[in-house]
Amino acid sequence: MHPNSAPTGCHWDGSTPAVPLRRPLRVAATSPSRLLRAGQSGRCPRCGNRTDLYQRADGRPIALHPAELATAHIPVSCRWHLSSGIAHPHDDGSAWCRIPHAVLCPQRTPICRISRPLASARRQLAVRTRRLIDTGAFTPTTSPTGAATADTVERPVVRMLLVLYLADGPLEDIRCVAQTHRRHRCPSPLLAPDGPAGSWKQLPVAPRRGQLPLPEQTTAVYDLSRLPHAEQRRWRLQHCPAHAASHGAADLALAGWRVFDPLLHAQHLRTGLPHPPAHGSGER
Repeated sequence: MHPNSAPTGCHWDGSTPAVPLRRPLRVAATSPSRLLRAGQSGRCPRCGNRTDLYQRADGRPIALHPAELATAHIPVSCRWHLSSGIAHPHDDGSAWCRIPHAVLCPQRTPICRISRPLASARRQLAVRTRRLIDTGAFTPTTSPTGAATADTVERPVVRMLLVLYLADGPLEDIRCVAQTHRRHRCPSPLLAPDGPAGSWKQLPVAPRRGQLPLPEQTTAVYDLSRLPHAEQRRWRLQHCPAHAASHGAADLALAGWRVFDPLLHAQHLRTGLPHPPAHGSGER
């Protein structure tokens, strides 16, 4: 027999099925990190395996392995735990902890002692990397080894809030990291064409605290120190003018700034100013 009535979308007893409500992702006002959980995943550029990106207490990012591992198999120096979205380099007393992806990455030398369970996890990631390469889903990238590469001149040094930062790409290509109303990353550039501009200067590079003194040297720096504090903070947060004014937008990606280290980033030192200057920049 066939029912004569059309289906109504209800259960057999006539009750209405419960439809879960879609709730937008939001960041608590008291959260130390403004990064949405949906934007904390990425892929290792060397092996192609998934990583979870978190901020440390000093604001620097770190890539952690997505899964928790038993603390008993992890050396003390490689144990991390999360608190309020911030990664801390020690365990919290529980039986499980997080571990940096650099320990398990099959394309890198381990940064701590490898136990048998960790060696097994590295082999699994190595097999996954080979599968991604064979299927064409991933192409490994290599970091520059010399100072004469094209990438070295495409990462300028920017001075803001009295600190030198290394950008992750040309100034014109840096995008806002905030989330739009459609839950996508904002496509607006950080370098606003109608906003106040910095200036290119040759500034001395001083060693960081605790480093040995270096020979006196200078490098080309995009200087923002003469701009208002709010404008420099907008650059540091990597927000376009619209999202900087809203004060309520969460981030879908980490800001690409790295504190400039004259020893680690020596290949990015430039002895001449860019000619012509980047869009929006001009000598003051």
